[in-house]
Amino acid sequence: MKNYFSISEAAKMAGMTSETLRHYDRIGLAKPSGRDEWTGYRYYSKEDIIRLSTIQALRYMDLSLAEIKRVLQLGNLEEVVAFLRQAEQQANDKIAKLQYAKKKIRAARSDYEKKLHGMTEIAETTKIHFPERVILLSDTLEYPTLDNLWNYLSHFYDQIDESDRDDYAFEDLAGIYTKDGRSRLFAVCLRYPDRDGLTVLPAGTYLCADCTEDGREQALSRLKRAAAQRGAHMDFLVQTIVVTGILQWNYQLQILLKPDAGRSGK
Repeated sequence: MKNYFSISEAAKMAGMTSETLRHYDRIGLAKPSGRDEWTGYRYYSKEDIIRLSTIQALRYMDLSLAEIKRVLQLGNLEEVVAFLRQAEQQANDKIAKLQYAKKKIRAARSDYEKKLHGMTEIAETTKIHFPERVILLSDTLEYPTLDNLWNYLSHFYDQIDESDRDDYAFEDLAGIYTKDGRSRLFAVCLRYPDRDGLTVLPAGTYLCADCTEDGREQALSRLKRAAAQRGAHMDFLVQTIVVTGILQWNYQLQILLKPDAGRSGK
């Protein structure tokens, strides 16, 4: 049977086990195109293997065998194509979520590696130049918690009228903005229709320090002293939140030292 493959060959090509193929045959999900009438051996065509590969891909989407069987038995090809297109979009969504999870895991691993190698909790102050940043302040949230950091940006989208939400996009970053004794969480705007109701962090050189939650007060005192020594007055404070693990995060404190010429914040 030159154009056919044994059950073990077909299973290997489809990324399954031979027993899985036997089960699919028994339930009528994927029957082999050929069977030896004397030995009962199953033989699979190239079309059979394509079907098996499709089933395997749909299984990754957490679809039940009954659902897959129903779809593959549809007589209307347009319905099959529509279903597969939807499954493809679900796969893309799942990949995006896994990539996001991978990013968070990598950040957590990096933090633990730093701790493993004995890095100090509070870094030396450093000068960093930031471009102008436009932020949306939370109308209710003042400090980070596990609850509000989870699905963080949804809170800010909820502040915007539903008809205007497509006009906004936010960076995957959380932060605290403090001015005149009041602190509020913020999201950095990547896209926005205008600046009404938004706050502008001026472009310029910022004096920065990284710290943990426990060392934040100490780091802030040290940073304010260092800024004062350079002749800078803290008009506002920016604290970006760096998620370092499943249940923890660190901060980067930022005080504006010198704004770029012609720039000012709101």
